[in-house]
Amino acid sequence: MPTALRAPAAILLRRGGERLLFDCGEGTQRQLQRSTAGLPDLEEIFLTHLHADHVLGLPGMLKTFALRGRETPGLTVYGPPGVRDLFGKLKPFLGRLPYRLTIVELRPGETLERGDYRIETFPVDHGVSALGYRLAEELRPGRFDVDAADALGVPPGQERGVLQSGEPLTLPDGRVITPDSVLGPPRPGRTLVLSGDTGPAPSVVQAAHGADVLVHEATFSAEEADRARETMHATATDAAEVARLAAVRLLVLTHVSTRYFGPELVREAREIFPETVVPRDFDVVEIPFPERGAPRLVKAGARPVSSGGNDPNGAGGGGG
Repeated sequence: MPTALRAPAAILLRRGGERLLFDCGEGTQRQLQRSTAGLPDLEEIFLTHLHADHVLGLPGMLKTFALRGRETPGLTVYGPPGVRDLFGKLKPFLGRLPYRLTIVELRPGETLERGDYRIETFPVDHGVSALGYRLAEELRPGRFDVDAADALGVPPGQERGVLQSGEPLTLPDGRVITPDSVLGPPRPGRTLVLSGDTGPAPSVVQAAHGADVLVHEATFSAEEADRARETMHATATDAAEVARLAAVRLLVLTHVSTRYFGPELVREAREIFPETVVPRDFDVVEIPFPERGAPRLVKAGARPVSSGGNDPNGAGGGGG
């Protein structure tokens, strides 16, 4: 539940010019407005499941978009089976929206192709209709070897761009230069996995295998393991074990119960998986390409400078 220090579940993914929102807990639009990201005209929102703490922010946000006079672009909300029924119940509250609203129900195992990356859904263990999301970039071309291109007589300019794009190039003298002559081995893209609410599950381990970042819930500490099992949630120890088995690069713990401040869950998880963080509201996790370094937590990375250290929502672990 929301507190003075912490907002409910909401994660904004920024990738190039794209802005994808995962879950939309109560107060999400205000948290975005108070962040350096602002409240963009989101085109896609992904819901992990339909419990109130993950969806209560939707009606207000959608009405705000309408009050702005937005007509385009349209907005698509993805979620597990049941999301269409949810919006049927919300219709009297939403009224007529000036922009196109599309609702898409997804099932585990479906994939949304996005050109140079894809969004895959996978099953989780929460006792209700629920999804996890895996975002995986495709392989990128290898590094361009300038010396090799010079030696082969490839002129600078668009000709080298042809080879970088993976196409062969025919030179004026008739020689055909193939991309592998000037490109190194393909380089991996980045992978981000968001579990949503779930108990520890083999399906999450499988989806997160080798991921750069796993965002996994840690509602309880190990002392509350029985309560976690009863409610089909995870402890920090559970999440750390999932990260260890999946061999991810960084574990990000979210969905922290209000009984915890965060550091105690970090200590617990790091006994099993040292590369663990618990973000606070307005923190940022940066995910560089693998050859450029490891993922890292940037504290207060999305908090406006004007709010300084006096922002009451800038502390407390694992919020939106």
